[in-house]
Amino acid sequence: MTKLKTIFFGTPQLSVPYLELLHELTDVQLVVTQADKPRGRGMLITPCPVKSRALELGLSVRSPEKLKDIYEEVKNIPFDLGVAVAFGKLFRPDFLALPKLGILNVHFSLLPLLRGAAPVQHSLFQNFKQTGVSVFWIAPGMDDGPLFLQKEIPVEPEDDAATLFDKLIPLGLSALKEALEQIAQGRITKIAQSGEPTLAPMIDKQNAVLDFQTMSAEQIHHKVRGLACGPKARTFIRLNGKEELLQILRTQLPQPPQDAQAAPGSILAVESTKGILVKCKQGSIWVVTVHPAGKKPMPAADFANGHSVKPTGEVVFCHD
Repeated sequence: MTKLKTIFFGTPQLSVPYLELLHELTDVQLVVTQADKPRGRGMLITPCPVKSRALELGLSVRSPEKLKDIYEEVKNIPFDLGVAVAFGKLFRPDFLALPKLGILNVHFSLLPLLRGAAPVQHSLFQNFKQTGVSVFWIAPGMDDGPLFLQKEIPVEPEDDAATLFDKLIPLGLSALKEALEQIAQGRITKIAQSGEPTLAPMIDKQNAVLDFQTMSAEQIHHKVRGLACGPKARTFIRLNGKEELLQILRTQLPQPPQDAQAAPGSILAVESTKGILVKCKQGSIWVVTVHPAGKKPMPAADFANGHSVKPTGEVVFCHD
């Protein structure tokens, strides 16, 4: 059977297994990634993970500054299908018309829920109990094209962004493989998305700030879960009259939930086996693991002991 001729669009590490699957099952004509950029401590100009892997596989690669820069070249490459995974750019209508069949995208939510750049993170922010992957046909809008297929999984209470990605990436591979096999057999599925769409916009450092004065314990806990892969959840801690940045890497909700008559951001308890119990706008939360500026991650209780942080009733955790 003649293999489908494909072009792959992707950039980060999570896209690499999908490139490898496409290389195995189809005839990859070209790999398109975002342009090389400074990376790491030395800020050396470095190719993205997809480009590095594509070159190892002996595939042709293009990394344009803008998608329009490669349009003229791609339009002369006959290909049946495009596949995009975490590519990070919208496709123009004339680009979408190039492949015979269209361009498929693997998206880490059950569309139309959580359209946008950060569906895994937002599913945790909102404490979803169920999520999944959608293989859909790209249209000019934001993640609004017709569906090919979807697969669901439960979100466990202990999941954070890292563990959820670990589950969704192989689920997406299974879904894409199924779609490619159906396409190779001439079975094309296009089902209009139904239901009220929601958005999952990109997250920056400002979005990662925790505010104990305005957020409940549950809101803080779910935000920390969602930011496990970065940018890390962050707040400020007031020590000896000075405020310093503190990343919060892990939290736990008290069982049963605890509340107290205290100012939000004040410390209710410090326990060696649990961490620092902090009052929130509603409820309280155990801060379990922290990452102080310029130091390594550490148990919150060790941080508290090293800085003589105690339950004095003063507001210690603050917004800025």
